Amino acid sequence: MTIPHAPRIAVLVLATTAFYGYVGQMVPQSEVQPPEEIAIRADLTTPEMVEIGREISEGKGLCRTCHTIGQSGGALRFPDLAGVAGRAGERVPGLSALDYLAQSLYEPDAFVVPGFNPGMPTINRPPIGLTDQEILTVLAYLESLGGTPTVTLQTSHRYYAAPTAPGAAPPDAAAGAPVTTPAGPGAPPAAPAPADQTPRPGEQLPLTGPPARGAAPGAPPAAPGAAPAPGGPARGAVPR
Repeated sequence: MTIPHAPRIAVLVLATTAFYGYVGQMVPQSEVQPPEEIAIRADLTTPEMVEIGREISEGKGLCRTCHTIGQSGGALRFPDLAGVAGRAGERVPGLSALDYLAQSLYEPDAFVVPGFNPGMPTINRPPIGLTDQEILTVLAYLESLGGTPTVTLQTSHRYYAAPTAPGAAPPDAAAGAPVTTPAGPGAPPAAPAPADQTPRPGEQLPLTGPPARGAAPGAPPAAPGAAPAPGGPARGAVPR
């Protein structure tokens, strides 16, 4: 008896699906979890920041997805990070090692190491989205790779200005702007600023004293110190 083509094809499809389903179940399965958030305490020391920066670079920062440490060869996708702190200050003229490392994270395509292609994501934006404080810990970790880490949570760089510490000079004073200091005990009070005397459209300036009175027509000029002659206000005076 000849079996029709349609049932034969259906049986072949079912058998193939069952076979690949069985093979798929034999492959070990692992559940991928989002990286665990790491709390950035305000009192972190530099050595603690180095350790947290290492954890962030290997987890949430995804740095080790493309970068290696201690490897070489033409198969590297991005530069190897071993000893990066020692050569960071020589990459871009005018940039310190810290500013270069910060630029590599905040603006990765601004300078591309010769022999490599651009493509590193900006890590303070999605999908990675590290905070400025998390990036400071990563900078401390990168400084430890071939150098001595100096970054703290109060470190500022060209892409981030750390909050001003209590008691520090205000930003205007640091920029050279004049700062008004309070008068000491017993000092006379400061004179109030003069009022704006600029007339508005249709408005006359107020008089600061009694209006001047002119001499009567034909009368001799008054002697110095004499009383003013009777009469109306001088020509051009503003009537009160």
